[in-house]
Amino acid sequence: MNPYTGKSIFVQIASYRDSQLLPTLDDLFDKADEPDNLKVCICWQHSEDDEWDNLDKYLDDKRVKIIDVRAEESKGVCWARNLIQQEYLFEDFTLQLDSHHRFVEGWDTELKNEILQLQLQGYKKPLLTGYITSFHPSLPESEWADEPWWMTFDRFTPDGVIFFTPSTIPDWQTRRSPVPSRFYSAHFCFTLGSFCEEVQHDPRYYFHGEEIAIAVRAYTHGYDLFHPHKVVAYHEFSRDYRPDKHWDTYNKWGEHNEQTFTLMRNLLGIDGYTCTEKEKFGEYGLGKERTIADWEAYAGIRFADRYVQQDTIDNKLPPNDPESRWCNRYKHCIDLGLDAIDKGDYDFWVIALHDKDGETVYRQDADEAKIYELMNDPDGYIKLWVEAEVTGVPYEYVLWPHCKNAGWLSRITGLI
Repeated sequence: MNPYTGKSIFVQIASYRDSQLLPTLDDLFDKADEPDNLKVCICWQHSEDDEWDNLDKYLDDKRVKIIDVRAEESKGVCWARNLIQQEYLFEDFTLQLDSHHRFVEGWDTELKNEILQLQLQGYKKPLLTGYITSFHPSLPESEWADEPWWMTFDRFTPDGVIFFTPSTIPDWQTRRSPVPSRFYSAHFCFTLGSFCEEVQHDPRYYFHGEEIAIAVRAYTHGYDLFHPHKVVAYHEFSRDYRPDKHWDTYNKWGEHNEQTFTLMRNLLGIDGYTCTEKEKFGEYGLGKERTIADWEAYAGIRFADRYVQQDTIDNKLPPNDPESRWCNRYKHCIDLGLDAIDKGDYDFWVIALHDKDGETVYRQDADEAKIYELMNDPDGYIKLWVEAEVTGVPYEYVLWPHCKNAGWLSRITGLI
């Protein structure tokens, strides 16, 4: 018998105008082995226009705490998650979710069992996280995916954020314990309740940059990150059923996002930024049990120059081999409207990236066939994907077209 049977779980749900909130709550309680040991806190960001967004069923439920926020007063998901964490009352465990999930039978017992298994292996503070398996509310359960997912490195964005992609855990059918993770997902995290105090969401963040900052902060506070090796819950990724996302109506989202990037670069030392002003981050800073350098060696990612180890690119499990090759792997899509370039008898394009000093750090050429493909994309715009090792940090792109009759035309440039 698991000694954690009967222990409480503080469930955190930030919801923004989401018709899936109520079904998520129903499934959360219905599928739990111990529903009365759940303490659910919801930051309910809602609009009077959304008649379907109704929590009357849970208004008098002592297991549920509702933070009532008008949608137009919301400052974003990290702000909402921080509000929720202030309601933590020393529950034994915590589960952070979005508001569009489904669960397997006995999900709470399964997660407690996985935590216990990891602690018996010597991990004092294990944390289960991931971009978990997908579902869509319009599809029957028989059509949902049935394999557990993990998070793999995709790229650094121009702003310095690391993007991750979900994919199926290799050989998951034969695995007997959770899989080590480099990364953290804000839509699924199960760990010790103390995480709510030790690694709170920084309310100044908006969205992109939140997850990599939490991953490193958790690791430096002594948490070991893992992906569940079996399906325990499902997440809806598309958002296509929702009327509005927060950024659709929040007129300060661009400015707020830029603030997030600045905070993240300073905290993690991206592109040589240094984290010297401890008071700038305070309780939202790094832990003392490990350093950023410890995480970088474990994960195979170096923030100062955006270098990545081959083991990380190849999706090998951490910790990385110290001898694994380091490289500056760049991946980015330059989007151009079709009106940015005239129709013409093009036979050659130069596509290049320059650093801040104007030096070329990458170049590829497009012939007539490639140009035709680019200009006839079904989405109606030109997508110039660059994926290669580069010699510096790209700052500006250059598209230099050549015509059969007119020769070289004016360069098209833009900041990345």
